[in-house]
Amino acid sequence: MAGHSKFKNIQHRKGAQDKKRAKIFGRLIKELTVAARSGSDPDSNPRLRTALVAARSANMPKDNIERVLKRAEGGEGEAYDEIRYEGYGPGGTALIVESMTDNRNRTASEVRAAFNKYGGSLGETGSVSFMFDRVGRVIYPADVADADVMFEAALNAGANNVESDEDGHEITCATEDYNSVSEALFTTFGVPQEAGLVWKPQNTIEVNEAQASTLIKLLDVLDDNDDVQSIASNFDISDDFMAKLT
Repeated sequence: MAGHSKFKNIQHRKGAQDKKRAKIFGRLIKELTVAARSGSDPDSNPRLRTALVAARSANMPKDNIERVLKRAEGGEGEAYDEIRYEGYGPGGTALIVESMTDNRNRTASEVRAAFNKYGGSLGETGSVSFMFDRVGRVIYPADVADADVMFEAALNAGANNVESDEDGHEITCATEDYNSVSEALFTTFGVPQEAGLVWKPQNTIEVNEAQASTLIKLLDVLDDNDDVQSIASNFDISDDFMAKLT
């Protein structure tokens, strides 16, 4: 998962922790709000269950979560449209940008402007998503368990794959198995670093330093957009250049 994990590493060099935490919470609040509109009982609402897992993984205070759910139950809060943008970035990299917005025209204009400014181009829906798989993913730090223990636990939980290295364990599964897999892992290993449904690239594209520099600027601008919920890409940046960034 080169594109995603390295994008996460890139973000560590940005801004104060409190600012990043506020942005994460803002995105989670949007997802909880939209998910709860289909029903406030997580047992009968898989999307809400997934959103609650993500909120727990981000250490969102319980009071914050309950406040969002009560507002959603009462029909309060913003009404968000969910829009997925797909396109190409520098070096022929593919990008999927998922957003929640109360102003479709504003978001489309800002996302398109970012792509155009940094050597990318927006395509139609479906233009790059065929190069990705939609999967459930759970990430734990390396010191939670050794690779063999994590592999066996994930396999027993119903996961499809486990990748372990010095940075941690990445467990992936089919979207329909995500809730059962994540809950089984939580029971064994506690709350993970990260959990949710993601776009995982089937293959990655290596970019040179010039392309990587421009691509990172594009990712930064998109990530700073309040309407953007998540970004997936299939880029691969060399470890040497990554070392210069972090």
